[in-house]
Amino acid sequence: MALAQTFFVFEPLLLPFEHRNSPTSQKYLIETMGGGIALLDYDGDGRLDLFLVNGGKLEDPSGPKPDFARGEPAYGNRLYRQTGSGNFEDVTERVGLRDGPNVYGMGVATGDIDNDGDVDLYLTGYGENTLYRNQGDGTFRGTGEAKAGGWSVSAAFLDFDNDGWLDLFVARYLEWSIATNILCGTPFHAYCRPDKFRGVTNVLYRNEGGGRFRDVSRETGIGAIVGKGMGVAVNDYDGDGFADIFVANDGMEQYLLHNEKGAAFREVGLEAGVALSGDARSYAGMGAAFADYDNDGRPDIVVTNLALEKYALYRNEGGGSFRYATLESGLAAQTARHSGWGVGLHDFDNDGNKDLFAAQGHVLDNVERIQTGLRYEEEPGLYWNRGGKFQAAALGLAPVAGRGAAFGDINNDGRVDVAVSVLGGKPMILMNRTGPPGVTVRLRGTKSNRDGAGATVKAKGQTVYVSTGGSYLSASDGRVHLAGKVERVEVCWPGGKVQSAVIGPGPVATITEKP
Repeated sequence: MALAQTFFVFEPLLLPFEHRNSPTSQKYLIETMGGGIALLDYDGDGRLDLFLVNGGKLEDPSGPKPDFARGEPAYGNRLYRQTGSGNFEDVTERVGLRDGPNVYGMGVATGDIDNDGDVDLYLTGYGENTLYRNQGDGTFRGTGEAKAGGWSVSAAFLDFDNDGWLDLFVARYLEWSIATNILCGTPFHAYCRPDKFRGVTNVLYRNEGGGRFRDVSRETGIGAIVGKGMGVAVNDYDGDGFADIFVANDGMEQYLLHNEKGAAFREVGLEAGVALSGDARSYAGMGAAFADYDNDGRPDIVVTNLALEKYALYRNEGGGSFRYATLESGLAAQTARHSGWGVGLHDFDNDGNKDLFAAQGHVLDNVERIQTGLRYEEEPGLYWNRGGKFQAAALGLAPVAGRGAAFGDINNDGRVDVAVSVLGGKPMILMNRTGPPGVTVRLRGTKSNRDGAGATVKAKGQTVYVSTGGSYLSASDGRVHLAGKVERVEVCWPGGKVQSAVIGPGPVATITEKP
């Protein structure tokens, strides 16, 4: 049963952007998978800006080397700068992001790769990926680093070796190409299931400094793990001071990559209890969130998947093990007929408990003709956390084919807002209008990476991990949100150094790492 009360207001910001996925009768898989979105402060003015990843042009049918027409305005990415009036202006051409390689766009990751105080952009796609370095003068420059190749989906920046420089993990999906595409389904053609194609390896890049990245997939063990990666989320699940990686895989077991003290990664999904559902089945893992929903100080995991599979919730039991908690938490009943993509665990109503938000919509654009009772377009899902039990809220929004979801305090009022990308449509901006505000905390690393990615912030029973990654195809505000009137916090910086800090009044506070 959905709760009638809602604290969200849908505010269309009249952005002219429209995601172009170019659906065809060939049912190319890339058509239904895209829609990256990011909330970031690219110009350092203290206000979150909005970046949107476009798909590309597809002919029906397309040749083996299609022109995705990314140089045409209708098919290009867009960066919208938030102005002082709270509106957004298109600055894509001004900042040097209008032109790019001929790829079909997918996702976006954000992070300060050179510790200069300016957030940089990494874009994934079918073909190759692009790293754009923020020049600090209001413009970006493509670097030619970390191209990956193949079909990349989600990505996340993290400092896996705690050397103070952000590294990069890239999830890749399938061994698929337009030339090898096949038609599936009778009597109606549909996008094929992932089991029709072989999986591929993910990629890990080490930041060598100076804006240079080196592929360390083989030497860290990442290159030996074949999967069908979609969502990526980062946290330190065992509290050893090193960032671990969760990968949501489509149609197979999920992966938990344990960080072996910054030297290598070991896949421990099965032994940790996060690989399968409660009845030992695989599912269509799509988006992922890695956060502490029950305030026990240990990060838990949520994975979105397709209708009839139920979103997966894994409760961290400590000692490196998790327990499948979908049934007991109420998520099974609430999500059984929903299909989820981008997802986040954030405290939207400022009651001290992290709630769950998911961008929703089926992968098949003709699912209603194939399976009665399911829907292609769905309302985004908001599930309130009431003492560890999740209850659906009725948002009253129009159904869409939701894909990416980014989270952050857009108007700096102490409340977490949401930006949702829509496949083949215009983005949704959900402004949070709850009662008492919380506080947003910005970290400034000195020995650690500049934005404190990988740090943990604790206050009043709340534990929040610093990361812009997670969700699906998306990047969120790297600042931390805490509920209530917080006067003192404890920060555990990457590597284990603990710092206590007093924060002043106001919705936004800054904590600088002490030497």
